[in-house]
Amino acid sequence: MPLFYLADLFGVAVFAITGALMAGRKSMDLFGVLVMAIVTALGGGTLRDLILDNHPLSWIRDDTYILVASLAALCTVIWVRMTRPIHEKGLLIADAFGLAVFTVSGTELALQQGTPLSTAVIMGVMTGVVGGVIRDILCNEIPLIFQKEIYATACIAGALTLISLRLLEVPQWLGTSLAMLVVLGARLAAIHWHLGLPRFHLLDRHRE
Repeated sequence: MPLFYLADLFGVAVFAITGALMAGRKSMDLFGVLVMAIVTALGGGTLRDLILDNHPLSWIRDDTYILVASLAALCTVIWVRMTRPIHEKGLLIADAFGLAVFTVSGTELALQQGTPLSTAVIMGVMTGVVGGVIRDILCNEIPLIFQKEIYATACIAGALTLISLRLLEVPQWLGTSLAMLVVLGARLAAIHWHLGLPRFHLLDRHRE
């Protein structure tokens, strides 16, 4: 479907931007920027396709994915050099857009293959977060999914929204858009108001 394909490419571009920005924060060379951008953009989708047995992988059967990720990374480098470095909050906002697109696209793909609903949710979360996890680990950062802010929870909410709207037979374009807005809205709210789930402090309990 053209709309689904374009949304997937948009997610690739946005996540590639976050990878390039993270590489810039770590003062990597141009090759490092490209590697971080491609790994971030394609990591989640690659693991999803491997688990769902989608062969060949999306970026192998269609080199547009790598091309879009590379162009997004290069444009990010040029933009930052011509203007000014992007603040960390800008990186989080860009990541939120990519998270929304990839979560919904991963859930949609799993549903199209007739997987159980729980598997579709897992595939959506996996598509959304794995690329960012790989990016953060390679850059020696604690992945956002393991920090206190709402991240994976936003993906779960978006995936469940998409599934619910599918069951209600809402038009596909509307269901997809609303599910993306749920993920994006939850993530941006978490960034702005520092929302998060309760944390488990085992050491504090021992001290008490």
